[in-house]
Amino acid sequence: MQEAWEEAREEARKRVEERTRRDAPIRARYHKLHPSQESLILSSTKRKIARSGRRGGKTVSASEIAVRAFQTGQRVQYGAPTYDQVESFWFEVKWMLEEPLRLGTLYKHEGRKVIEVPGTRRCIRARTAHDPETWRGDYGDVLIFDEWQNQKFAAWNEVGAPMLLDNNGDAVFMYTARRGEDGSHARELFRKAEGDTTGRWEAFRWSSHDNPYISATAIEELAEDMTEISYRMEINAEDLEDDPSALWKRADIQRTRWTSAPAMDRIAVGVDPPGSSAECGIVVAGSARVHGQLHAFVLDDASISGSPGEWGDQVAAAYHKWGAAHVIAEVNHGGDMVEHTIHTSDPTVIVRKVHATRGKATRAEPIAARYEKDIIHHVGTFRQLEDQMCYWVPGSTSPDRLDAAVWVLAFLLLGPRGRAFGANTGEKRKVVHGRRE
Repeated sequence: MQEAWEEAREEARKRVEERTRRDAPIRARYHKLHPSQESLILSSTKRKIARSGRRGGKTVSASEIAVRAFQTGQRVQYGAPTYDQVESFWFEVKWMLEEPLRLGTLYKHEGRKVIEVPGTRRCIRARTAHDPETWRGDYGDVLIFDEWQNQKFAAWNEVGAPMLLDNNGDAVFMYTARRGEDGSHARELFRKAEGDTTGRWEAFRWSSHDNPYISATAIEELAEDMTEISYRMEINAEDLEDDPSALWKRADIQRTRWTSAPAMDRIAVGVDPPGSSAECGIVVAGSARVHGQLHAFVLDDASISGSPGEWGDQVAAAYHKWGAAHVIAEVNHGGDMVEHTIHTSDPTVIVRKVHATRGKATRAEPIAARYEKDIIHHVGTFRQLEDQMCYWVPGSTSPDRLDAAVWVLAFLLLGPRGRAFGANTGEKRKVVHGRRE
């Protein structure tokens, strides 16, 4: 009887101890924050997105948000694309919770990157989240998407958002501006937050200069090592979709875009073979008269990274798919090798070799001018080609897709001495689902 009573008392003591530990406040130490970080961390908005310069304090901000939410009884889920990024966050969280971890008040699983209050669902969990599917199978009161520009939008709109259903949770997105298609979802979400009038979204921005705990001298010296646009995006936290000095403007491309192509007078495939780049630029375009004036239409971007045999096959496939009359191939660096590679894949392809006798800017400027005059149109969207066009600045190395486009458009519209290359056969090729009738 006495033994049973002692066991019951011990069980009761353990339950009281567990309840006391579970309900006890979680002590933490905090970072010294700059004002921009504080604005983000103290905001009560349900959806927050922050764009920061490099070393601006995104990871520290994420750890502060996570620990403070954890202290109030919430379940926090953190994701970043790489293991090293997760490790940086995990280091900061452990530093903040060093005392309760040392005393055993909290349970920590280092491999799974979980810190939790034993006997509860309160936790901080960190994971690599390059693949949106890694978020599945859990829920949270707070979701933190770090380095959001390098995650996929599906991590939020397909997987993440439903994880907040249980308690109408909060979401935080943190990123550094990135050019190109891969960073466009971060840019668009930031714009949505900036334009929100419901009070549900809030946007925050700070530059590397706003962090007083890093060297101001080092930041200034970076200007000597970085391009102007990279410095503005990576350090000043500006999100520039286009380079202001580029020949092409995205607004011009968008304004003149067509959703379908008219019957073509001529179709050709422009090829810029791989040089220092591993990618072969392959762009298909056609020409047709619109209200009596000759216009050009970009029909496809079939550019590829691969061996000579692979890109030769790709050129031949594009040539036949679109019923092209010619392949226009630049041979400055490859010489006869370019024609040989294409003919090895298909000897029936008609190749016209072109040599660059003028600078790239000189070749590109007349083409860019015709975009401004609504003479060249993209049939559909070719994001990677359009990114190259809107980032390239005369004097810098021109990329493969852009070069291929300039060659084929010049062939169709300009030709030698300002005339079109070759004779117009008068044959109409009607584009139907990527084929000619």
